[in-house]
Amino acid sequence: MSEFSKKENMNQSKSKVEISENSEHTESQKKGDSFVFKGYTGKYLDINLTNREIKVMNLPDDWPKKYIGGIGFGIKTAWDNIPKGVDSLSPENVISFWTGPFAGTLVPVSSKYTAVAKSPLTDSIGFGIASGYFGAELKRAGYDGIVIRGRADKLVYLFIDDDVIQIKDASHLKGKTTWETEDLIKKEQQDESVRVASIGSAGEKLVRYACITNAKNRHVGRNGLGCVMGSKNLKAIALRGTKEVKVADLKILLKEVKQLYKDCRGPKMYYGREGTPIKILVHNKRAVLATKNFRQMTFEGAEKVSGERMMKEKVRKLLACEMCAVACDHVNVIYEGEYKGTVGSVDFESLWALGPLCGVDNLDAITKAVELCDTLGTDTLSTGGVIAWAMECYEKGIFSKQDTDGLDLKFGNHRAMVELVRRIGERDGKFATMLGEGSKRAALQTGKNTIKFAMQIKGLETSAYPFRPMQTGALGHATCITGAFYQRSGSYQYDEKDTFDRFSLDDKRGKPVADGEDDYTLVDSLIICKFSRRIYTDKEKVAELWYWVTGEKLKYADLLERGRRIYTLGKCFNVRHGLTRKDDYLPARAYEEPLNDHINKNAVVKMNEWDIALDSYYKYRGWDMKTSIPTKKTLKELDLNDAADELGV
Repeated sequence: MSEFSKKENMNQSKSKVEISENSEHTESQKKGDSFVFKGYTGKYLDINLTNREIKVMNLPDDWPKKYIGGIGFGIKTAWDNIPKGVDSLSPENVISFWTGPFAGTLVPVSSKYTAVAKSPLTDSIGFGIASGYFGAELKRAGYDGIVIRGRADKLVYLFIDDDVIQIKDASHLKGKTTWETEDLIKKEQQDESVRVASIGSAGEKLVRYACITNAKNRHVGRNGLGCVMGSKNLKAIALRGTKEVKVADLKILLKEVKQLYKDCRGPKMYYGREGTPIKILVHNKRAVLATKNFRQMTFEGAEKVSGERMMKEKVRKLLACEMCAVACDHVNVIYEGEYKGTVGSVDFESLWALGPLCGVDNLDAITKAVELCDTLGTDTLSTGGVIAWAMECYEKGIFSKQDTDGLDLKFGNHRAMVELVRRIGERDGKFATMLGEGSKRAALQTGKNTIKFAMQIKGLETSAYPFRPMQTGALGHATCITGAFYQRSGSYQYDEKDTFDRFSLDDKRGKPVADGEDDYTLVDSLIICKFSRRIYTDKEKVAELWYWVTGEKLKYADLLERGRRIYTLGKCFNVRHGLTRKDDYLPARAYEEPLNDHINKNAVVKMNEWDIALDSYYKYRGWDMKTSIPTKKTLKELDLNDAADELGV
């Protein structure tokens, strides 16, 4: 720590005392040292930006047993604090940031954190998960999470330096990119080790799919949590932590994780070497590479944007997060041409969304678009999805060049795509401002039946696993409580492995989709990287890690039941805010426009099969099949009694 930082801490000692005196739980510091579960600090911050009140709160004793951590704590916080009818952009929306019990420990790939709130894009439960160093630093600062309420009267950032918590003026950061914000805060604190999570102009200007960015290339994406930060005039959260994270059995944990780290560098974790973009050619060969707004499933330019070509010609660095031996972050650098000087961290989903989905076969342009998304702070999938929708509207003559503020939005026009990414992130112009609302709202505003080819569910633009030729994956996209996102269940893997006929549905699909949701909810509550699922062939190893870290001995099935409770509570949040069975359907294109290529022979989702599969899912979950509302019996079995009283049927 610099001399300046030490002096600043001394000057803030009065502020620290004031925080403790204003707290309703001044005994939190003592309790944290003796919290019944190890791996947790036993404390979290509760901050009201409206009146600048900062409280240090005790973590409820039963939360680890019931909600684990991560998204479990976040969903519980949202349920307890966001009543029906709250506008997602109002001060009454509450956003919380949480770590898992493994953050700051020796457990590999465990440095993640989550942010959770009511989503401004879907009006459902919204959350995202980011890697990097921020989560572990929050734990070392002495807190399991941060709950943020209200709205500041001007732009601010939060600085947490162990026990010293400050709400600082951020007027000098207005309009700065996420990268600039991180650098400026580190310079201001005279400490390069400070960890920063921030928003760019997209968050400030309330683009509904704005991200939260930390470590420059790591993001809380999807669902628009950066927009929620912007609505609260919160530019950034900066952390510096120096405390120890205690575990139940450090000696055995150290011994056992050695093999896990070796496995992280083994053949099962090939994404660390080759990167997720190798999926481009794999998907193209199987005719599941969604192209030009999901109208075709192969891309004539696939070789030009392949992961193999990217690795050979563009990738200049592989980056890893804290406690990670995988290093999956592949950073492109463009040294020549019209996009010279561009630096972008490009994964498969981003490469697909800003490439084939928009008909773009220029790797340099895609890298530039990713860089703009990262610095301005927009989700790459939603950005690509809304641009692809706009391109189809333009191609069909629904939008003219005048409507698009002068852009020639033909599929494949990489210059127009890159410029539109910039305009969306800066809300530059009427057209880009409309697209910043997301494809669902933009389609409803445009009319002319354009909602039929807005490829979204619950308002969230879908990811790179197409519905018609991957129908078990489609069911997982539709039932997902956050909207169309493959990372909430992993159901697309059944189609990749041909476990079922991927061109049809039946009453056998509900169970595997629901089980996958519970399993991924557990992973996202612990929180560990989903790449690590490859090294836990024996899932009881996860329960053993839980025991060595927290001190609670149980089976994996017991943890999985907690995952089921968390996911069901997330569903209850959605029901409270008006979502029902009608929101668990695919875009019209999936049912009405059969595919017809060399592999996908008239592939289409049949509505009668869809309803059968959806019924099987609700039945297995113990939810009412007509409304999708969890029954009182199910909620009481899961010890969600307040939800049972409020919503259960």
